[in-house]
Amino acid sequence: MVQSPAKLLSVDEFIANFGDSERYELIDGELTEMEPTGPHEQVSAFLGRKLNVEIDRLELPYFIPPRCLIKLLGTATAFRPDVLVVDRTQLINEPLWQQEPVITSGNSIKLIAEVVSTNWQNDYARKVEDYALLGVPEYWIVDYLGIGGREYIGKPKQPTITICMLREDEYQKQLFQKSDRLISSLFPDLQLTAQQIFGASSILNS
Repeated sequence: MVQSPAKLLSVDEFIANFGDSERYELIDGELTEMEPTGPHEQVSAFLGRKLNVEIDRLELPYFIPPRCLIKLLGTATAFRPDVLVVDRTQLINEPLWQQEPVITSGNSIKLIAEVVSTNWQNDYARKVEDYALLGVPEYWIVDYLGIGGREYIGKPKQPTITICMLREDEYQKQLFQKSDRLISSLFPDLQLTAQQIFGASSILNS
């Protein structure tokens, strides 16, 4: 029996049918299931909490929406980041924001963090390219299981956080492991180590 290929979706169709579901992203018109685990969600929540503390401490005009899509204009792709820091002063220029929690401009985004799961190739390759093109100034890849390819996290593989800083139109990457303190251009005074983030995936330490 020959299976017909799944129908490709436009971003508007995806938003209409799956915009309220946190299980899916759209990549090149194809529905992609995210399949987060409990530990994945613990790490995401821990990160969001720590970044919110810095946002409040510095009295910055930023916030972390609990549900938000990033629509890449001119493509059939819409990402759903695990942690997204948005500059509320830029939302006046977002054409969809008043109707849907959808961001279309890199100017509205200060930082994105993706917590790596089974589809790690998207986080390390596809999203690095697309977020750079969008102009996202800082992108964190949080690989708390150390499952990314050796070309990304080294050998032997171990839990790693990759912080990508945009320089012109490309990311400069720095890897953080074990007790390394993270270095962030957006939050330069952040006192947070890689191991603290990895420990958030534990039931005992969360």
